[in-house]
Amino acid sequence: MSKRGYHHGNLRQALIDAALELIEVKGPTGFTLSEAAKQAGVTPAAVYRHFAGREDLIAEAARQGFEMFADLMQYAYDSGQPSALAAFEATGRAYLAFARKHPGHYIAMFESGISVNRTPELAAASARAHDVLERAAEDLSEHIPPHKRPPASMFSAHIWALSHGVVELYARATPGNRSPFPPEELLETGIGIYLRGLGLIDPDR
Repeated sequence: MSKRGYHHGNLRQALIDAALELIEVKGPTGFTLSEAAKQAGVTPAAVYRHFAGREDLIAEAARQGFEMFADLMQYAYDSGQPSALAAFEATGRAYLAFARKHPGHYIAMFESGISVNRTPELAAASARAHDVLERAAEDLSEHIPPHKRPPASMFSAHIWALSHGVVELYARATPGNRSPFPPEELLETGIGIYLRGLGLIDPDR
C-alpha cells in the first residue's frame, strides 16, 4: 500500500481526505480511525499525532466543508448583485450545488451529530456561511414594508430549512423518498412560493 499521506507531505490532510471518502460510503459513524489510517496508507498510531479521536477528525472535515461552503455562498451572493432578489435566489441554489458536489463534507457538516461549537474554528466557519444567507435576506427584506418585514434571521432560517429539506429528502437519493420533480425545481418553486407570500415577487397570473 502506498504511503499516500507521507508521499504528499501532509499526513493530516491525507487523513481528512480518507475520512471524507469513508463518510460518503459508510456514513459518519460507520468507520474507525484504523480504517481512516489504512485508507490514507499509514499506521493507526500515526492518526493520533493529529487527532484525538474520530469525532475530532470529522469535526475538522466539517470545518473545511463550512469554509468551502461559505466561499461558495459568498460567490453566489456576489454573482447576483446588484439585484437583491437574484443574490438571494443564488444563495439558495448554492446550497443544493454544494451538497451535490461535496457529499462527504456535507454529511460531516450536517449529518454527523458533531456540534458546530466543538471548536472555535468550526463555529466561526459555520457562522460565516450562515451570515452570507442572512445578509442576502436582509438586503431583500428592505423591499418589504417595515410592519410586514420578518427578522432577517427568521427569513434566512426559513430558506435554509427549505434548502436542507430538499437536499435531505430528494437530492441525496434517500430510499423511498423519490420526488416526481427534480430537486432544483422543488427548491426553486418552494422559494418562489415563500417570496410571493412576502410580496417580493409578483403572484402568478
